[in-house]
Amino acid sequence: MTGGAERPELEAVPETALWTLWHRALEARRPDTVLHDPKAVELVERIDFPFAQRFGTNGLQAQLQALRVACFDREVADFLAREPRGTVVCLGEGLETQYWRVDNGRAHWLSVDLPDMVALRGKLLPPGPRQRYLAADATELGWAEEVDRDRAVLVSAQGLLMYLPPDRVKSLIAGCAERFPGGSLVLDAVPRWFSRLTVSGKMRAHGYQVPPMPWAMDAGERDKLRTASPAVTAVREVTPTGGRGLLGSLLPLALATPPLAARHPSVTVLDFADRPQQA
Repeated sequence: MTGGAERPELEAVPETALWTLWHRALEARRPDTVLHDPKAVELVERIDFPFAQRFGTNGLQAQLQALRVACFDREVADFLAREPRGTVVCLGEGLETQYWRVDNGRAHWLSVDLPDMVALRGKLLPPGPRQRYLAADATELGWAEEVDRDRAVLVSAQGLLMYLPPDRVKSLIAGCAERFPGGSLVLDAVPRWFSRLTVSGKMRAHGYQVPPMPWAMDAGERDKLRTASPAVTAVREVTPTGGRGLLGSLLPLALATPPLAARHPSVTVLDFADRPQQA
C-alpha cells in the first residue's frame, strides 16, 4: 500500500465492488492465472482496505470469480471484433477493470453507477478519452439517452441484477431491448437456492455477510428471459472455459450433469431485434 492511499467507505451492495476486485487481484497475482488483470492488482495495492482480513484468501473462490469475469470479457471482445467502433455500456460496474483487459483502442465505453461509486471510480480509475462515467440509477434507463444509437451497442450487467427486485430486472431488460435495436445484453444470475440463503442472511464467507440477492434464475430457466420483451429474439448461455487444475478438469463435467447443470450460477447473452425497416 502506498502513501495517500484511497480509503473507501462502502457497505452492503457497494462493498461487493471491493469483494470482486480483491478476488480478481488474488487470481491475477498467480503466475498461472486464468485472468490477466494487472490493473486489479495495482488497485488493491493502492486502496487502504483490509482485503484479506475482510474477504479471506480462498484461491478456489478467486478462480471461480475470474472464470465468471472471463465469460464477460469473451463476449465483449467478440462484440468489439465485429463492431470495433461500437459502444460498451457497463451497468453497476463498480471497480471493474474490464476496459484495461479488452479495449481495442477504438470503442467507446460508458460506465453507469450510483454517485458514490462513480466518484470513487473516478479517483481510482480516471476515464480516458473514449470512456465516460455517468452517475445514475441503472434501472431508471435515463442513461440510455446518453448512448449514440448510430453505433452498435452491447450492454453489460455484471454482478448487478441479482441485487434488484424481479420486476426491476424485467423492466431493465425490456428497456434495453426496446432502446437498442440490434444490440445485446450480457448478464449473470445466481441460482434460486443461493438467493434463498442470501435473503435469509445465511450466506457468510470469512465473516463477510453476503448482501441479499432477491432476483435469481436457475440456469435451466434462462429461456424465460424472452418474456421480458418481444424484442428479445435470442437467448444463449456463456460457459466458463480454461479453468486451472482439478477445477478446470471437473467444471465442464459438473456443469453438464444434473442437478448442477440446471442450478448453477450462469452468464447469459440476450440478443435484441433489429429496428424495423422503413417502407
